[in-house]
Amino acid sequence: MSRATDRLGRSGERLAADYLKARGYRLVDRNVRRREGEVDLVALQGGTLVFVEVKLRRPRQAGRAIEQLSARKQRRLRKLAAAYGMEHPELPADQRIDLVAIDLAADGAVASFQHIRSAVEG
Repeated sequence: MSRATDRLGRSGERLAADYLKARGYRLVDRNVRRREGEVDLVALQGGTLVFVEVKLRRPRQAGRAIEQLSARKQRRLRKLAAAYGMEHPELPADQRIDLVAIDLAADGAVASFQHIRSAVEG
């Protein structure tokens, strides 16, 4: 992954984290990498442990951000969520996997920001 792509990804994660915190979520982890896969953010919303995948797309990239969560990635997220929950019994057993999809305009401004709760069904 190039430095520019990595920076862009981190900026998307910051936007998503700020959005979630403003809505009462409490972040508990970032950039979780395990053999099952990886997820960008882990947060608590009330009694629910929320895994958040962030997709950010530039205007010249094919497709919109909301279309970028493949079936393979969804399977990996489900496995990761289950394993993470087993490792952290102090966290709520109730889980869900959300998607934050961000599309940028040509000038770099946010053109579209969507938070899809339960984007990946267990």
